[in-house]
Amino acid sequence: MPNSAHQESNATSAVWQQSTKAKGQSGLRALNERRILTLIRHHQQLPKAQIAKETGLSAQAATVIINRLEEDGLLQRGEPHRGKRGQPSVPFYLRANGAFGLGLKIGRRSMQISLIDFCGNVRASLCEHWQYPCVEAMERFASRGLKAILSTLDEDEVGRVSGVGIAMPFEIWRWSEQAGAPADKLAKWKGYDVLAAIQSIVDLPVYLCNDDTAACAAELWFGQHRQLNDYLYCFVGTFIGGGMVLNRQLHVGRSGNGGAVGSLPFTYAGNSKQLLDVASIYLLEKQLEEAGVDTSFMHGRQQNWPEDLPGLGCWIASVAEGIVHAAISAHAFLDLDAVVIEGALPLSVKQQLLARCKHHYQQADLRGLSSLTFLPGTVGAEARALGCANLPLLAQFSL
Repeated sequence: MPNSAHQESNATSAVWQQSTKAKGQSGLRALNERRILTLIRHHQQLPKAQIAKETGLSAQAATVIINRLEEDGLLQRGEPHRGKRGQPSVPFYLRANGAFGLGLKIGRRSMQISLIDFCGNVRASLCEHWQYPCVEAMERFASRGLKAILSTLDEDEVGRVSGVGIAMPFEIWRWSEQAGAPADKLAKWKGYDVLAAIQSIVDLPVYLCNDDTAACAAELWFGQHRQLNDYLYCFVGTFIGGGMVLNRQLHVGRSGNGGAVGSLPFTYAGNSKQLLDVASIYLLEKQLEEAGVDTSFMHGRQQNWPEDLPGLGCWIASVAEGIVHAAISAHAFLDLDAVVIEGALPLSVKQQLLARCKHHYQQADLRGLSSLTFLPGTVGAEARALGCANLPLLAQFSL
């Protein structure tokens, strides 16, 4: 595997690009199928007449494609809606069991394997925690977990698994001091071919994506902010990261690192730092450990933090200041609609952070800028896991 973020990320960008490649008549047909599936996924349900109108296809062409997708088990028809005049309108939905996606999230504090159906419902999930990312531990977990989850499906369902999406931080071997990990252990990731490793476990297509980009993709596809066209997405995890949505499409950039807010330069307390050095969960964790607080609650699947954590308010203020700095910087260049804030945080902490961000933003010098809205993420702390499981579905069935 290439050992630079630029080369590693170029492979990732192809995940998003291959969906639009079409050759010859069969390729054109596949492209129109993707257009229809993407439309229905966005709207939840659509009748044939509206599908034809939205795609520009003739009614006959749209009918042929929809019938084929229904025969293939990807679409299902709903109950007819009868109007005052004319034929009843029959809505078409994605068939949940029509396709499945597997996801392997490799994080700085945990690994997770998830299976989702065509509608984004999580069907199965396994999680394992670690002190720091370890190649050998990941291989054991992936081998055991992927086979265990596939064994829960029947023969037809196994045939409908579209692939495995991997979401992990690019250059995971860096920032060893901040991650509290031995540099020599993390260094093993530098030349490691994670795609080949997972491909040796399962006979399925494998895709790779930055973990926070995957979270942003999950918000875009499964979240409730469908009215937004352009927004910055910030995920407050062990290290803060993010993604970017422009014109209702995920913008990954030429190397797959679009929206990498954690690497943004930031001056804090008179010192030049990166944003991840002032707006990440590892800072709060380190502070609590120094105060003698057991921080195991931060690594559970359920985000339940004790009340009255020492230093929580100061940490929230620091994170909010960093996010607002990133938000104003992005807004000045791109004229965004909003900033969406998500994280591995309890709802109450996320609400406090959101309120503090709004306060910092209102106190900033905003001359020359349009208004910017700060909104909570709607997918939740599992956004990265859901996003990587959705990668193969995006690559094979969406635009």
